[in-house]
Amino acid sequence: MQTPGATESVPTRVIAEAHPSAPLPTQGPALGASVRVPLGESGLRIFPLILGGAEFGWTVDQEHAFAIMDRYREHGGNVVHTADGFASGRSEYIIGKWLESRAARDDTVVAIRVGTHPDHPGLGSVNLVRAVEASLTRLGIDHIDVLYLDGTDTVTPTEDTLATAEWLVESGKIRALGAYGFRAERLVESRILSSAGYPRITVLDVPYNLLRREDYEGDVRLVANAQSLAVTPSHALAHGFLSGIHRSRNRLQGTRGVQLLGGFNRRGTKLLKVLDGLGAELGVPDAAIAIAWLRAQRNVVAPIANAYAPGHVDELVQGVGVSLGRAQLADLARATA
Repeated sequence: MQTPGATESVPTRVIAEAHPSAPLPTQGPALGASVRVPLGESGLRIFPLILGGAEFGWTVDQEHAFAIMDRYREHGGNVVHTADGFASGRSEYIIGKWLESRAARDDTVVAIRVGTHPDHPGLGSVNLVRAVEASLTRLGIDHIDVLYLDGTDTVTPTEDTLATAEWLVESGKIRALGAYGFRAERLVESRILSSAGYPRITVLDVPYNLLRREDYEGDVRLVANAQSLAVTPSHALAHGFLSGIHRSRNRLQGTRGVQLLGGFNRRGTKLLKVLDGLGAELGVPDAAIAIAWLRAQRNVVAPIANAYAPGHVDELVQGVGVSLGRAQLADLARATA
């Protein structure tokens, strides 16, 4: 991603009079800290951009992860997301240390996806309880605000998983229940079970961005709309492609680069030109346009985006303050057709 240049601070009086569609300033927490939206029916209010910790403990060490989370918090961000399988739990450990060192637990929503840690994989009753307990230990906290159930486990009966989740809710270990990668049929089944007293899934994470739309658009979106699920899409920038960082074969090295080149290059090159044009028009980077597009989609409450440096956070946060018009959304639609 591109690192934006320094931005002059804006007096509070000017911020208060800014047009509603103006991007959020890249310095100062005053405005961002006041931006909160309901996370569906979870009872939580969050900043409409979730900071992902997938790189923490892997490509981003603890020192740099702290700097990233600090910058996100300075902008008013209050949600950090990770999974127990990211860096085999190292990501959770780093986030926990940051929460402790910054005394930030009370004003931070912690969202955790479980089901992929090698020590207790899947959503079976025993492994699910052990996964949550292990996550709480690594994070150094007493409850998880949003627990996402990883839908890659298609073997464990949904009823068994929700029965265990019910105990976790009643014991105070989790506040709200979410799902990752659940197919439409499984979401419907979960809602039917909730009518029998099992906990209700209120948040949905699904891989979704301008270039990867098939996982969400279709039956999953219809069900999400019908159930009023709060959608928090992951892979918001398509592994950084939508930030504009991958523009040539020289930048596309290794396995991930080959996948990006093969999957995105035809439509992606055209889309990046449109992103560049809109970015120039609105005075924001490509990544901010990609975030703004997601936020314009029905039921999308807050995209999940990973960052590798504090400067990336500056770019991403600007997407919260961008409101795309119909003509701009149409340009993006044509570019990805």
